Amino acid sequence: MIDISIILVTFNHQQEIQTCLKSLRAALTSYHAQIIFIDNYSSDRTVPNARVELEKFEPQHKWLIIQNSVNKGFTKAINQGLTKSQGKYILILNPDTELNPQLFPPLIKIIEKNKKCGIVSPQFINSDGTIQPSCRRFPRHRDLLYTTFGLNKLFSSSHLFNYWQMGDFDFQTQRTVQQPQGAFLLTHRKALDQIDILDETFPMFFSDVDWCRRFIEQGWEIFFVPGVKIIHHKGGSIYKNRLKMIWSSHRSFYLYFKKYYHGKWWNVINLLTGELLILLAILRSIFYLITHHYSCGSN
Repeated sequence: MIDISIILVTFNHQQEIQTCLKSLRAALTSYHAQIIFIDNYSSDRTVPNARVELEKFEPQHKWLIIQNSVNKGFTKAINQGLTKSQGKYILILNPDTELNPQLFPPLIKIIEKNKKCGIVSPQFINSDGTIQPSCRRFPRHRDLLYTTFGLNKLFSSSHLFNYWQMGDFDFQTQRTVQQPQGAFLLTHRKALDQIDILDETFPMFFSDVDWCRRFIEQGWEIFFVPGVKIIHHKGGSIYKNRLKMIWSSHRSFYLYFKKYYHGKWWNVINLLTGELLILLAILRSIFYLITHHYSCGSN
């Protein structure tokens, strides 16, 4: 019987993947695991580097490499893994993470002790050991306005103005949350069978937000566990095609609102929100092009 299925999606992660897999191997010593490795058409040495590490795993660890002939996007690739997963527990894991060797037992214990627990997530820390805020509340239309005008930064600890990014939370207390970052989401078979795979309407961004919302709407709870820590090297593939990611994230933001806010007036508000998101995407793209031009010119 497989205890844990781990789903890893990569795209040009040759620098990060070996560190991630080494830490994963150390964390799986006491478990029968299934590692499902999906590569989204990397052009570097991601797959060869991963294979070197996967071949070092113990015999009770079964692994599979899926090499997509095109970049299918994060969500479709994760779903490839979810549909092949066989474990009692299922982990969605980003390749830019490093795991603690003792990570799984306390997280699994929380799932086993709480019948309503659908997902658990550890505390994320930066490479220098500082806390990386990794949970958010589900966004509202007003939160986009607060962010646009910088009110979330000006009043960073405010429950009102920084509600979405949980500025009023110290990330040092165990509690239920709405949406942990999708870099590490540990769920279990009963919950997954009810909630099903990710919504492919969201190709890269907000599929994890939508998934967590579906968990909560079906009565499951999501636990944030600060006593368990992982290192998360933020960046990864998102910054490798920055312009595309800017437009993808803004489009998914709009699609999220469109999915969850219905009715005559909400449709009007969604339309106005969509126009604001287009404007913000244009401004962010221009800013990126200018700063990228000067940074390249200074090298």
